[in-house]
Amino acid sequence: MTESTVPRVQLNDGHSIPQLGFGVFKVDPDETRRIVTDALEVGYRHLDTARIYGNEEGVGRAIAESGIPREELYVTTKLWNDDQGDYDSVAGAFDRSLERLGLEYVDLYLIHWPSPTRDRYVETWKAFERLRETGRVRSIGVSNFLPHHLERLLAETDVVPAVDQIELHPYHQQPDTAAFAAEHGIAIEAWGPLGQGKYPLLELPEITAAAAAHGKTPAQVVIRWHLQRGHILFPKSNRRARMAENFDVFDFALDEAEMAAITGLEREGRVSAHPDEVD
Repeated sequence: MTESTVPRVQLNDGHSIPQLGFGVFKVDPDETRRIVTDALEVGYRHLDTARIYGNEEGVGRAIAESGIPREELYVTTKLWNDDQGDYDSVAGAFDRSLERLGLEYVDLYLIHWPSPTRDRYVETWKAFERLRETGRVRSIGVSNFLPHHLERLLAETDVVPAVDQIELHPYHQQPDTAAFAAEHGIAIEAWGPLGQGKYPLLELPEITAAAAAHGKTPAQVVIRWHLQRGHILFPKSNRRARMAENFDVFDFALDEAEMAAITGLEREGRVSAHPDEVD
């Protein structure tokens, strides 16, 4: 299995992104270098981190020690809520992230949450637009934005976000956000794609039946469902064997009935915080 197996999603700004990557949410900063090194050796080339995770340095060390050419990697990080504001605030936070990562540029920079009580996401997005012009960010996007947040950005700024990274798994598919994104050419990234273990997703008969039919694990079936829905995703694991399992999803396809059964699990089952309530 190699990175070249992973399809790429074309973004609205002319760049493309590997559809399957590796995330480091809640990965212990002291373990990040080892874990990301394992992921890179398995074949992942798309890495997703954030300032608030506290592990950008570990991601950067793993990249530096890997010997993999920078142009073969796709690196995302995110601006935390308390750094939202004018250009100086945003650029300063971005510079610190770049320094921790040890990189000259990132491929994708995201506003982590809209943080509506601060009401600075429009100003922050304008700073993102300027930051992209420096060439140190290839693509800019948002995370956890709902249609009303996106509508305001589109009305008051010039650049359409390349992606919206949202909680998305079979119990919580956010059809309204996904439809709005599709209408405006915004790619959807799914975080928590396996439900973060907060409900028995991998034991549901719609999942286990497909797994048995294809000789795959339930987790592989859910990842395949995401891929066939066009989502970009980056499941995480601290175990190399599970990383390899999650990457081994390109030699089978779910049929229409299997896809429909999994899609039919939707029940507005958010397992994390509502975007309007995160400050």
